[in-house]
Amino acid sequence: MNTSSSAAVTATPVPTATDPPDGWRGVVTDWAGDRATFRVPWGKAMMWIFLLSDTFVFSSFLIGYMTVRMSTTATWPNPAEIFALSVNGHPVPLLLIAIMTFVLITSSGTMAMAVNYAYRRERDKTAACILATAYFGIAFVGMQAFEWTNLIVHEGIRPWGNAMGAAQFGACFFMITGFHGLHVSAGVIYLLTVMRQVLNGTLKRHNKYERVEIAGLYWHFVDLVWVFIFALFYLW
Repeated sequence: MNTSSSAAVTATPVPTATDPPDGWRGVVTDWAGDRATFRVPWGKAMMWIFLLSDTFVFSSFLIGYMTVRMSTTATWPNPAEIFALSVNGHPVPLLLIAIMTFVLITSSGTMAMAVNYAYRRERDKTAACILATAYFGIAFVGMQAFEWTNLIVHEGIRPWGNAMGAAQFGACFFMITGFHGLHVSAGVIYLLTVMRQVLNGTLKRHNKYERVEIAGLYWHFVDLVWVFIFALFYLW
């Protein structure tokens, strides 16, 4: 009898060790195995989620500030007068704030250069650009501390009161700028940690240079938030 001309035989594929399990077990295996979701590394995806949540927090603060600013009946202080810096006895409106903004925007440029050099595997240039970015961040926080000292000591502005107008001004200003300054300070520590990993070869050994890009995402976010704070607090 010729068996080839009889009923067709369907071959059943034999699963191999590399095939993922079916159903929910396959989903759990993929996630537990640190697979990239949508071709995005886990570190970058988690940073985007964190920045999204932080966007909601800053948005709530700024919307609350705008609501208070438009609803209060007390006189709101003039930013050009409060944040003026005296040069040769003449007050220059928003001079310190302009310098702070320039420093922070410049730090975004050095951070972008660090990411570029990181993917080129140029370790020394990457570390130098990260260090420059951290120095800019330290300078920004230092100038912010000087600004706070001037407001508290010389202008009489407190988080619970304001000798120059609406009491809500001090509460909104110190809360929002302080929260942003905390982000900048944490970012400096984060950058110095990544720079150490670059210099000691950790990123090269594990081929994890996207960590520099992830740190850059955080730093660019901090700079972007400052643009909104600058526009609402100092220009409005």
